[in-house]
Amino acid sequence: MIQNLGAATISIIIPAINEAANIKDAIATTQNSTNTEVIVVDGGSQDDTVAIAQSLGIKVITASPGRAVQMNAGAVAASGEILLFLHADTRLPAGFDAMIRTALQQPKTVAGAFNLRIDTPTRCIRLVEWGVKMRSHFLQMPYGDQAIFITKELFQQIGGFPELPIMEDFELIRRLKPVGRIAIISEPVVTSARRWLRKGIMQTTLINQIVIIAYLLGVSPQRIRSWYRQEKFRKN
Repeated sequence: MIQNLGAATISIIIPAINEAANIKDAIATTQNSTNTEVIVVDGGSQDDTVAIAQSLGIKVITASPGRAVQMNAGAVAASGEILLFLHADTRLPAGFDAMIRTALQQPKTVAGAFNLRIDTPTRCIRLVEWGVKMRSHFLQMPYGDQAIFITKELFQQIGGFPELPIMEDFELIRRLKPVGRIAIISEPVVTSARRWLRKGIMQTTLINQIVIIAYLLGVSPQRIRSWYRQEKFRKN
């Protein structure tokens, strides 16, 4: 692994499909940084996602739809020694670049992510954030909406994201944990509350736990994904 990352280039990879409402804000938070590049990986948007990214001077590539496939494609196109995977509805904190380089230079640290803040004043969402914080710090299990980062060298060594239809971030972190420490940066990224508000905060939290349990019990990611598509978790 690369030892001197103090001046390493960070490649920020943003997988997107129909994110015209969010992509500009996500890209904006990457701009006040040093020695970074941004790559938007479009999975077939039918809105203005690509046009907006290109109008901001951002490199856009296309890939088959699927977050894991898109992120892996972005990693192949990346020139940086560090890869940062950013969801299109998530915004980075100021100084994220220095925080990432510092974190990856700590002994035994192989990857990392940020704390999470969900963009809504709803009081009970603070409990969700607290749960994410506890899981991340004590279990070292951040998820993709926390902006996972890793050196490109190690990412290639472990084979990138497993190209699953769901749970690709969970599985990546599971593969990394035996290798070394997963750092959690105290400054949060801010992510959209849309998925919590669409189905309800408690329902969404419950669904997330059911999905993890099902995956750990050996239910195939394809079947879990089909539950979502068929709205198996829909409220009655």
